[in-house]
Amino acid sequence: MDRVTACTLDCPDACSLLVSGTHPEALRIRGNPEHPVTAGFTCAKIKRLGQRLTHPRRITTPLLRVRGGWQAIRWEEALDLCAERIQTYRVEAASILHIHGFGDKGVLSLASPYFFARLGASGIAGSLCDEAGIAASIADFGSLETNDILDLAKARRIVNWGKDLSRSSIHVAGLVRRARQHGARVLTISPGGDGNRDFTDSFLRIRPGTDRFLAAAVIRLLLERNEIRDVILERTRNWPQFLSVVTGRSLVDLTGVCGLSQPEVEQVFSWYAEGEPVATLIGWGLQRHRYGGENVRFINALALLSGNVGRSGAGSYFNVSSMRNFNRSWLAEGIAGERRALLLPCIGQEILKAQEPPVRMIWVNGCNVVNQAPDSRGIARALAATGFKVVVDAFMTDTATVADLILPCSLMLEKEDLVGSFLHNYVNYARKVVEPPDQARSDFWILSELGRRLDPPVFLPTAEEFLQKTLDSPHLGISLDDIRRLGFLRAKRPDIAYSGFRFDHPDGRYHLPTALHEEPQPPPGYPFRLLTLVRRDYIHSQILPEEHEAPPRVWIGPDNPAAADLDLRRDVFLVSPIGRLKVRVERARDLHPQVVIYRRGDWMSLGAGANQLVAAEITDMGDCAAFYSQHVRLEN
Repeated sequence: MDRVTACTLDCPDACSLLVSGTHPEALRIRGNPEHPVTAGFTCAKIKRLGQRLTHPRRITTPLLRVRGGWQAIRWEEALDLCAERIQTYRVEAASILHIHGFGDKGVLSLASPYFFARLGASGIAGSLCDEAGIAASIADFGSLETNDILDLAKARRIVNWGKDLSRSSIHVAGLVRRARQHGARVLTISPGGDGNRDFTDSFLRIRPGTDRFLAAAVIRLLLERNEIRDVILERTRNWPQFLSVVTGRSLVDLTGVCGLSQPEVEQVFSWYAEGEPVATLIGWGLQRHRYGGENVRFINALALLSGNVGRSGAGSYFNVSSMRNFNRSWLAEGIAGERRALLLPCIGQEILKAQEPPVRMIWVNGCNVVNQAPDSRGIARALAATGFKVVVDAFMTDTATVADLILPCSLMLEKEDLVGSFLHNYVNYARKVVEPPDQARSDFWILSELGRRLDPPVFLPTAEEFLQKTLDSPHLGISLDDIRRLGFLRAKRPDIAYSGFRFDHPDGRYHLPTALHEEPQPPPGYPFRLLTLVRRDYIHSQILPEEHEAPPRVWIGPDNPAAADLDLRRDVFLVSPIGRLKVRVERARDLHPQVVIYRRGDWMSLGAGANQLVAAEITDMGDCAAFYSQHVRLEN
């Protein structure tokens, strides 16, 4: 018998699932055909989930670091030890640092930041993922909204700025494919090396990180040819400054920076200027550069000024908040004052320089931070120098290897939850389908039991109460029992964002950017941009140990200058100013000659790990990690 549940992985699609079977090794998982976005299909990551749940190297009992290795201990001993350390450091609560990620996107994952906020512990700020684009979109529109993703089917033209439709969102890919079947045409703008060929009618290879210059060049053509309507300009702010920025550089200059020809810029102009509704898809990669926020802002401005915002079949799609439809206001109860926050993209440096008080204890859950954040080796050193580290995880990841105590967590399908999406407007019910193995427990259970041991205690609501409180939202208006029965619910959101050019700033206007910064040049000796892109078969670092490649592969274009200098019969190393890693080089058709691609997520402990080569740097907006501003070289 099929049971309705949902995927809680860090993926925009947030699929509704049908699961049959009772044992993890024999589960049959498929997309729910009744769900309008999931539409009956799902990705390879989900189909491989049973292997992860039953893997022989999964951690299923608390492990304490002892001389010479790890010792299995009982939960009572583990929780008593955690409570004792927290009680000691609670006198200066900011000396406790909580690092929370999105390895689990369920509502109950909010319990850990709530718990540590109640303690007054230090938290994190910034993002490893999408905050530059989020901050840019809010600066432009006044909020983070998009047209309903299902409206994409009404587009006559789609401009895909850097989104890998073969890897990053199988359901956006499905919508694009369906739109093409109904006559829509797709233009892809990217540095290449992705899987977009099957989703594209026309492809332009852009110099990475320079998307804002292309958007500015097209806007200049709109200006020169009187293609911008007065009714749009009347709904903008900062127009004189924006006009000065766009006209302050020649068209030849703008075009040259992004490495495209004048006819190619004219092609982009023709897509936006011909009057048919144009949907703009903004990939998350182009906002992971030093001026990533600016990249997004100029693309948004192009969508607006060409008349493709507030219109069906159009719109600018970056993302939305996966938690926006839930009631989170009650989570501020009992939390007083400002908390110290350390920047996640620079977390190793932040831990070491923190004073008054220094960081004495670290709790990590939902995040393999050593592997996922820039300067992995620096983070590992910072954690090693900290007094007591607790890592909640199911595998011996790069972060778990530097812990003092590892607490085994339950995984997806092993616990009940609710999940939203950062793509669509549906909230899904995640039913518990199988029991977790041995002593694996949910993060919520761990914190509930820990809180009772403190003096004074930190009590969490029951999981049932927590879920029901979050459903008490004007966007939902449903009971927990009803969503359990239905499986999913569409939140009350408009289909078209910013209809009538009404924006969410206090003045009701769209705010245009007022600067266009130069793209930084490569440092001497490191000519290539390192793009650490997503994988098709795994989410981030959730790669089974035996499926790692050694050495890891990288890809270069056929016209990359390194191709002539390397002897591929000898060892090849990928080198940055902070690290060196043995790699295997392959060629990728259409990839920009200044680019090296590395598919991220593999582990340092298994001879890989791209982020040991990436220096900690933040973007212009949102305190996001500027992963793709890292330059490297290849050498024998």
